[in-house]
Amino acid sequence: MSKITVKGLESFTIEDDGRTIREDGGLVGRVRSGPRGITVLFRYEFKLQGDKRDYALGSWPKKSLADIRSERDRLRVIVADGIDPTAAKKASRIEKQKAVETTLAEAEQTRVKNSTVRDLFEMWAKEGVARRDENKELRRHFEKDILQAVGHIELRKLTDTDIRTMLRKLLGRGVTRTAIIAFNDLGQMLRWGEKRQPWRGLLADGNPIDLVDMEILIPADYEEERDRILPPNEIRELANIFSSTTATYESAVIGTKRNQVHPIKRETQLALWICLGTLCRIGELLMARSEHIDLDAGTWFIPRSNVKGRRQEHVVYLSEFARRHFTELLELAGGSEWLFASRNKGKEETHVCVKSVSKQVGDRQTRFKNRSKPLANRRNDNSLILGDGVNGAWTPHDLRRTGATMMQKMGIPLDIIDRCQNHVIAGSKVRRHYLHHDYAEEKTDAWRKLGDSLDVLLNCTQN
Repeated sequence: MSKITVKGLESFTIEDDGRTIREDGGLVGRVRSGPRGITVLFRYEFKLQGDKRDYALGSWPKKSLADIRSERDRLRVIVADGIDPTAAKKASRIEKQKAVETTLAEAEQTRVKNSTVRDLFEMWAKEGVARRDENKELRRHFEKDILQAVGHIELRKLTDTDIRTMLRKLLGRGVTRTAIIAFNDLGQMLRWGEKRQPWRGLLADGNPIDLVDMEILIPADYEEERDRILPPNEIRELANIFSSTTATYESAVIGTKRNQVHPIKRETQLALWICLGTLCRIGELLMARSEHIDLDAGTWFIPRSNVKGRRQEHVVYLSEFARRHFTELLELAGGSEWLFASRNKGKEETHVCVKSVSKQVGDRQTRFKNRSKPLANRRNDNSLILGDGVNGAWTPHDLRRTGATMMQKMGIPLDIIDRCQNHVIAGSKVRRHYLHHDYAEEKTDAWRKLGDSLDVLLNCTQN
């Protein structure tokens, strides 16, 4: 067998298609003629444990003859050691794959080890908690009050000191209720992580929130449960504020309006009176659709999706007081799907933020706010302080409590008041399962009496 040369390979033509050439040392080539011209496919032939075998070396001219011989020589050494090159190649491929998998596993372990509080939140928000607004408010709250402070900290390095620092910052802003909610939500998230891998391993040294005593951090004068109600003189004062500020502002000469107290929006005024006259929650009202109001039937339907806490739909039977305010509200809505439509340009129309009215009321009682500076693009005055502030600030929710207290003073049974507020009635589950009288007449009468009382109190003319 003569030695294969480059010159000899270059001399092959179409007539040599299928020809086999050989060289000492097991180098074998087969000539191929195709669309790309002449190529020679080389293989290494050898015997191993008495069996004839071969191993592909590549093709010329894509691969140089020198490289082909070099690969053959490398394989001869492997065969001389009794190793099958094909098996060796497969073993090498497996080892490389194992190395890649090991590297990826180590990288994943490092990533998990360095997981932050934010990483845990993202998983918890996706898998561990499902609130009715699709966790939008929870995410907003975490981003603003929690993750800005501790989100970047590796979970295994989170300490009770980090948590206390975050809470003290919130308390320093005067938002005690927000701090309590942050403490509770953060605790719920960490306890969820404690029970699941990989977070469980990162909290192996203990849950840092267990070392935080919120009772010690809360100011001594903080009252968890409000009991504020508006007495008759404050209800009348509120009506006078609404009418006087509106009249003064509207009658002001053009160019001087900015010097006047800007009245609270008429829609907000109506919302507050409806809260007082129906005992509803302000959030339930702000999420109401126009179709939920039936003025002819005198009803307002509140679907389960809008009800706080346990999801039980609710029907409010409108007194003349409530019907009158809803009528004006519908006129102001101007045919919108929503009673309180959001004015977000370029976005799909929806209802306003359920906290918008509470913010409007709070921004007009800044005496009771612990603010270092006025909030940008927000009202900052004391135009809605009632009774010279002797009884403290008031909120829209206080109107719900005020209306319920007025019903109580009228002698309306407590269980009817509870039903007007859509409270879940305590007692036997069996009783709740079998007794389904809706108390429509009793509730209608209760709301009528409350509305009539408010009309008398405010000197309103009955329609």
